[in-house]
Amino acid sequence: MTNEEKLEIIKKYGANEKDSGKAEVQIAILTKRINDLTDHFNAHAKDHHSRRGLLQMVGKRRRLLDYLIRKDITRYRAIIKELNIRK
Repeated sequence: MTNEEKLEIIKKYGANEKDSGKAEVQIAILTKRINDLTDHFNAHAKDHHSRRGLLQMVGKRRRLLDYLIRKDITRYRAIIKELNIRK
């Protein structure tokens, strides 16, 4: 992920262009990285070291989503709908 893509995500989901701590911003960044790595594994099926990192990112995103459910269910529903996380 390039710096420009990351800044674009922060602007879209954050309160301002420097608000990278908001749960929605962190979830969106992790989702972008997870999607990029998923494409990477189509070409490199035996890259198990990166697969471990992918699993850690999925776990972190899951914890952030659980936090968002506890804090504000409407924000949770909005972010999963917008990022198309649940199939």
